Amino acid sequence: MKRTTALLAAALFVLTACGTSEPAASDDTSNAAAQPVSVTDARNKKIDLKAPATKVVGLEWGVVENLVTLGVMPVGVADTKGYTNWVTAAKLDPSVKDVGTRGESSVDAIVALNPDLVITTTDESANTIAQLEKAAPVLVVRGADAANAIPQMKINLDLVGAAVGKAEQAKQLNADFDKALADGKQKIADAGKAGEGFTMADGYKQGSTISIRMYTTGSLLGAVATELGLKNGWTGTGDKDYGLAQTDLEGMTKLKDGNFLYIANKNDGGDVFGGDLAGNAIWKNLPFVKSGNVHRLPDGIWMFGGPKSTQQFIDATVQAVTS
Repeated sequence: MKRTTALLAAALFVLTACGTSEPAASDDTSNAAAQPVSVTDARNKKIDLKAPATKVVGLEWGVVENLVTLGVMPVGVADTKGYTNWVTAAKLDPSVKDVGTRGESSVDAIVALNPDLVITTTDESANTIAQLEKAAPVLVVRGADAANAIPQMKINLDLVGAAVGKAEQAKQLNADFDKALADGKQKIADAGKAGEGFTMADGYKQGSTISIRMYTTGSLLGAVATELGLKNGWTGTGDKDYGLAQTDLEGMTKLKDGNFLYIANKNDGGDVFGGDLAGNAIWKNLPFVKSGNVHRLPDGIWMFGGPKSTQQFIDATVQAVTS
């Protein structure tokens, strides 16, 4: 936790030095809302706005969750149906327009909404960003950082908060997350589960092939579980951004006993662990399956979200490990 706090403090210092938000302090909230805002994004590019953005399009679900949590309902979102299935921590209004899929949004649909800001991530193509910037300012946040997963989540919320005039609310939400994490860690310790092993995964079926993604300590949820006082049994590395590692059922045979946490969604992909693999001999002989330590977390906890989704994960993990 000390390393995480230090990293966040340093990151926030950089954001402040870069002029993340420049409106002068004022007791008149209406005047403050009209003040210009300047935000330096993940590209180290300065985004200047005449006032905090109110008509915002979000092209990645994590930034959309942050917007809704901050009280700014976006006018457009990439794949509203998918968001509704996967993100229950911050629900969309029916009025929000769908602007295409994540990674392949419709520039025409976005421009038609006449937004005063588009927020996306470093996963977006440079070509799409360039097209969008012809019509509106574009704020780019880093999708994830496997070296600093929790601090990056907080930085992204702070950036979004600054752009929409909700910097103080973002600060409070990050503080609420810290408290939830500390409370969860205490509950696990009180239950005598500190240091207990866990692994976490999600799985997908394409045809007859099942692909499994393991959440390393560099993933956001893997990092959170580690901060809760649990020990990740998957020791392999993942990708540099999201901290995910690809494997298959045979690759899981090296895992020891412990809590196996997994994410599934009845509306998108179903449950490969509780369904497709339930009768598989290899699966049934995995240590955590034989000992009954398999826990499906509730649907609708977005694995790459902001503090609200991650707090859902904290609650679900504490419940699974201590029950």
